[in-house]
Amino acid sequence: MTQILCVAGARPNFMKIAPVMAALAEAGIAAQLLHTGQHYDAAMSEGFFADLGIPQPDHHLEVGSGSHAVQTAEVMKRFEPVLERVQPQAVLVVGDVNSTLACALVAAKRGVRVIHVEAGLRSYDRAMPEEINRVLTDQISDLLFTTEKSALANLQREGIDAARVEFVGNVMIDTLYRNLERAVPASGTLGAPLADYAVLTLHRPSNVDHAATLAALLDVVAEINRTLPVVVPLHPRTRGSIEKFGFTSKLDGLRVLPPLGYLEMLGLMREAKLVLTDSGGIQEETTALGVPCLTLRTSTERPITIDEGTNTLVGPDPAAIRAAFADVIAGRGKAGRIPEYWDGRAARRIAHHLQGWLPQQKGVRAGGVGR
Repeated sequence: MTQILCVAGARPNFMKIAPVMAALAEAGIAAQLLHTGQHYDAAMSEGFFADLGIPQPDHHLEVGSGSHAVQTAEVMKRFEPVLERVQPQAVLVVGDVNSTLACALVAAKRGVRVIHVEAGLRSYDRAMPEEINRVLTDQISDLLFTTEKSALANLQREGIDAARVEFVGNVMIDTLYRNLERAVPASGTLGAPLADYAVLTLHRPSNVDHAATLAALLDVVAEINRTLPVVVPLHPRTRGSIEKFGFTSKLDGLRVLPPLGYLEMLGLMREAKLVLTDSGGIQEETTALGVPCLTLRTSTERPITIDEGTNTLVGPDPAAIRAAFADVIAGRGKAGRIPEYWDGRAARRIAHHLQGWLPQQKGVRAGGVGR
């Protein structure tokens, strides 16, 4: 009998599901893996699975791209027959992508218990689609695993019983520590060594879908590049916007790379003097690596990376970016410290808790597929 059906859908999920699958196997918990195919670049998806040692999915929905509504609906349509066929005791979802919410919704409506890994993170910015996914997934989850203690207060404000919440730490950091020795040296990725450099990742719609915002960001990055070489693994969405708006010349002088695999990106960040990003996960990874991070957003769902880590929230404001960059160059960049339970053992805590939790679950909720 499959006890847990684990769901991964997009690149951020892969780093989170890898240690979870390994820990469940180690604990003797029967699990199957479902890949929704929300991350539809097959080559990159397969590369991540190989890099991180994730077993090949037992189920692949091959959903592909689409608007938020289309993608969420398509995952739901294709996930329900798999759930009916597998009949797990619980469905485990990670993070905050569309696949996370879609599969959690189907499971909850079919009476199957939902486990959410990385619960309780809040930016309090409802303009972010991921914030909607986070809030709704947490509301319908039976067991919520958190990465930082502040997440519990967020959940309790939303009426979620603390008895359903377990603080275990950050599974993304499990993956980072497990692969740090295997990370590709920056010189291998760049083709030549750079003494000092910055890394830029940019992909959020709020930054790349608006010409004025994107132009201002690229212009200030070009200024930084005159002092510190900037390496840019360019996201396909960002490349598309740059071409659409006629901004290709603004990349002149930057070290532009194609999207990188996990081990290449990890090595590049580890050796960087500074990372500029609008990614949620990279805020956490740079904190674990002790690398100063400037987050190009007006809010973050990961406040611990600011309070305890190396992260500084600068938004897309060129003046704030220049000032924070000047601090880093002057040696005043944030050193931070490693948050509690970001120790590489979060997935093992999850598996240990599930060993006690699963026997108490009688298949599914009343009215579910197991009846």
